[in-house]
Amino acid sequence: MSFTGDLLKSRVIVITGGGTGLGRAMGERFLQLGATVVIASRRDAVLQAAATEMMALHGGRVVPIACDVRDPEAVEAMIESAWTQCGGVDGLVNNAAGNIAAPTERLSHRAVDSVLGIVLHGSIYCTLALGKRWLAAGRKGRVLSIVTTYAEGGSAYVVPSAAAKAGVLAMTRSLAVEWGPRGITCNAIAPGPFPTKGAWERLLPDPSLLTEAIDRIPVRRAGELLELANLAAFLMSDLSLYINGDCITIDGGEKLKGAGQFSWMGSLTSAQWAALEASARGATTKDRSPREA
Repeated sequence: MSFTGDLLKSRVIVITGGGTGLGRAMGERFLQLGATVVIASRRDAVLQAAATEMMALHGGRVVPIACDVRDPEAVEAMIESAWTQCGGVDGLVNNAAGNIAAPTERLSHRAVDSVLGIVLHGSIYCTLALGKRWLAAGRKGRVLSIVTTYAEGGSAYVVPSAAAKAGVLAMTRSLAVEWGPRGITCNAIAPGPFPTKGAWERLLPDPSLLTEAIDRIPVRRAGELLELANLAAFLMSDLSLYINGDCITIDGGEKLKGAGQFSWMGSLTSAQWAALEASARGATTKDRSPREA
């Protein structure tokens, strides 16, 4: 087998946060490589539009299913619908995420709950819902979770995200050992900066902040979506069957240069923090999660 157009032929892969950003980029690549893709997120209109556009561009089949991953019953319904519509599911990408950049003492419990609910609880709910079906049916499966380069070392100013992603990484490694003997492998990708419209605009609304972040990367650029999508496709394919319980970093060397992807934000002025808070408040009034991608 090689990295060709049929690499993921006949596979059915569920991607949470699949209508935008990293999730959509991975979905489009999986589609190009022959997979049927199920995209899930809270906003049905966004999903429907994304599915239509993806199939127009690449052909194949995209199944949009609205789901709030913070709700375990909604997750069960989404997985059941995907399983029924597609005749089973072969892979899961835990990609739905939320993040808030702020001094930790400024966070409310609601902000913490929102990030933990989407990232940690959502990933566990989806993994359990699908894993139980695989085990009951005696089917093999692959789980890929998108974490972050600070999942192991932590990072100042994004504490809820760091805690949640660390939990997802622990889940990945734990289940790799527990479920590996039964044909279910679990891995993770830890991306560095991959700017996407919407998510990064809310996280870093000031363009100069993105410039500062990129200056920390030895290769002196942000990641390109296709680079991450190709890595995800490899990990979801039979080319990587012997990789289990690993976390692959794709960050241009940023993690090696300095721990804590957001630690540099300690140099922000009060005015810059105020602008970040105003942006976050604006996103909340529009009934949007801190990041859904």
